[in-house]
Amino acid sequence: MIYKTNDDIELIRESSLLVCRTLAELSGHIKPGQTGLALDKIAEEYIRDHGAVPGFKGYRGFPGTLCISVNEQVVHGLPTDRPFESTDIISVDCGVLKNSFYGDVAFTFILKDVDPRVIKLCQVTKESLYLGIEEATAGKRVGDIGYAIQQHAEVKHRYGVVRELVGHGLGRSLHEDPEVSNFGKRGQGVLLKEGLVIAIEPMVNLGTKKVSQSKDGWTISSFDKLPSAHYEHNIAIRKGKADILSDHSFIENSVKNNEFLTDVSINF
Repeated sequence: MIYKTNDDIELIRESSLLVCRTLAELSGHIKPGQTGLALDKIAEEYIRDHGAVPGFKGYRGFPGTLCISVNEQVVHGLPTDRPFESTDIISVDCGVLKNSFYGDVAFTFILKDVDPRVIKLCQVTKESLYLGIEEATAGKRVGDIGYAIQQHAEVKHRYGVVRELVGHGLGRSLHEDPEVSNFGKRGQGVLLKEGLVIAIEPMVNLGTKKVSQSKDGWTISSFDKLPSAHYEHNIAIRKGKADILSDHSFIENSVKNNEFLTDVSINF
């Protein structure tokens, strides 16, 4: 485990906030007929204009600045020239590297004609993220985070919580220890200590928890091809209350100004 100083954490916060501002910039461009490739270009230019480099581009050979996962695609979707449709949900996962530290944030955008059942899936996934964050404090364990997410999304709402894909530590590397699963048992797993920075990112399917990988070698989709939602925050472990380094409000405010998008509020 790599523990960060307060100075390190502030640099990670800067990177995380830049990702959120990038996603907010993108949300103004998301509409029917737009393409993932166009968004990818906008994102790369925005990140470089703000003194950073795309965190995903070239990482393990990934070709894009963004992971754009549409509908049944869970994560790691490749930006393509397929036009978005008014019934799509679009998970956009973005990373930046600035001042030697990474930020890594995801948000699921909901176009206006999305089925209400899928909107509910997005709401519950977003809620599960914040329930997991409530457990991300010094003295708790990684299993407490996963338990909170699983209880809300899977036990209460009967959605499929993906097992094969997890959150992770974050810092000078995009993926550090520990793994942060979205399922688990209370009181088990790695002990959370001050100075640890993690990305919490529930990936929740409308149907089965099972997933499959595309022939492109990247895209992960729900096995039954039902929609999947994905939200992610970067967290520093503190005593008493998690320190959320990213800020979805930039994105949410931009969504409100886009006539083609809708958003979901947290309602426990």
